[in-house]
Amino acid sequence: MAQIVIGLGGLLSDPACCVIKDGVLCSAIEQAKVSRQDRPGSFPDEAFALALEVAGISADDVACVALARPFALGTESNSLLSMRARFPKSEIVVVEHHHAHAASAYFASNFEEASVLSVDRAGDFRSAALFQGRGNQLNAVKELYFPDSLGDLFNRVTELLGYEPRADEHKVQWLSASGKPSYRDIFWKILHRTDSNWPHNDRSYFDSDQLVKGGFGARFYAETELAPGEPFSQEQKADLAASLQRAVEDSVIAMFEPAPAVCIAGGLGMNALLIKRLEETFKHVFVQPVAGNAGTALGAALYAWHYFLQQKQRVPFNTLCLGPSYKPTQVKEVLENCKLRFRYLLTEGELIKQAIESLQDNKIVAWMQGRMEFGPRALGNRSILASPLNPYSTENLNVYIKHRENFRKFAASVPEESAAEYFEVGSNARYLATVGRVRPEYQKRFAAAILSEDLIRVHTVSKEENPLYHALLVAAGEKTGLPVLYNTSFNLFGDPLVCTPRDAVRSFYSSGIDALFAGSFFLEK
Repeated sequence: MAQIVIGLGGLLSDPACCVIKDGVLCSAIEQAKVSRQDRPGSFPDEAFALALEVAGISADDVACVALARPFALGTESNSLLSMRARFPKSEIVVVEHHHAHAASAYFASNFEEASVLSVDRAGDFRSAALFQGRGNQLNAVKELYFPDSLGDLFNRVTELLGYEPRADEHKVQWLSASGKPSYRDIFWKILHRTDSNWPHNDRSYFDSDQLVKGGFGARFYAETELAPGEPFSQEQKADLAASLQRAVEDSVIAMFEPAPAVCIAGGLGMNALLIKRLEETFKHVFVQPVAGNAGTALGAALYAWHYFLQQKQRVPFNTLCLGPSYKPTQVKEVLENCKLRFRYLLTEGELIKQAIESLQDNKIVAWMQGRMEFGPRALGNRSILASPLNPYSTENLNVYIKHRENFRKFAASVPEESAAEYFEVGSNARYLATVGRVRPEYQKRFAAAILSEDLIRVHTVSKEENPLYHALLVAAGEKTGLPVLYNTSFNLFGDPLVCTPRDAVRSFYSSGIDALFAGSFFLEK
């Protein structure tokens, strides 16, 4: 009988479901991408059904359901009874929040020994936990409890800068690249009121009566010499972001114990600049690329695989393209129902040739191919693409299509075997989880994508993981001499990454994108 584990995570925020079958990670899907709406606290029915369909199993086949905490707003007993009713033939395994994060990072890595850190705002009332990973065991070393929290300070500064807390922290990260860490020492003091390497937040910098702008109080404004109530200049915003970023990076580094390798997950693991700093500090680094709450679905399943099913063999983690794909008949049905004109490209060669021609004409291309990615980052299957040779790529991508700030740059996708010619980058670039540096001779060519100085988001693409996207990049190199394409996620206006052909068509015709390649179907405006 097949050994099947279902992982459920993020049920109160960013719910997701994944399936492990006979030691293979068969599917992983976030609820928001399928339902196209946010229903925190509800069972992710659509993601669950689709994950099982993609894995080719039924609910009756499931041996174990692994559930990452927290999963109930009140007492957990009613939720567990509901789970038992849903899965009468399955064992229910409950996994602590940070243990699920840590399992998602360590067991997905190829390390046999590592220091493993889970760090976020306040999952399960804890804001961080350190583990020692050895073999197929994870042992807790130390915990940090809310309100001592790196994530909470990041939330507060996000609001201070005029963004939405617990939603726009990525904007603060990218803004930090253009600033100076002038206030770093102040943020370090806020995080470390004692001499401990672990945070102990100094609450005297906050005012409990201040309900806006992050709740910062008089001491903060006095030490930063910023005027309370007055708007910040763009330079001040960038410097505050850079100072926070530097203090958080320094804090995370201090929290790790000496080890031959380090792993990280949790909300702060989504911070690519932090991962870059870790790669510069430690010899071996692995970040679970879906590091936020959705990734606890993977962690819960991996935990159950090793602890409940007592499996010693690791589950291979080779790709994030773990969602559904769509047959030509399914795409064609959507296009015909929408009464759209399209061209069917008979071969992969025709598909790539037409895409290269469109990119050479300075067109912005939507690329929907193969299985949808797990996580928020587009890795070449649900992407919007532009040529670096397009002089208007920055303006078109950021201003007219994504409608976002100029400091939020797109990534440069490159075949992994060619990456070293253009960039210096770590291994986590495979999942767009870190940033790299542009080599001096190419800084002018990639100026549109540079964050600051020589920093750039790099996505290395392997032929084994994504042969079609790899072939597209190689073909671009053969045609233009530059095997690099700018890549940003195929989504608009804060929506999740597109999932279905209908999602793709809707986004295509709601935007300034010039051409859409949905499987073998080519549409242009």
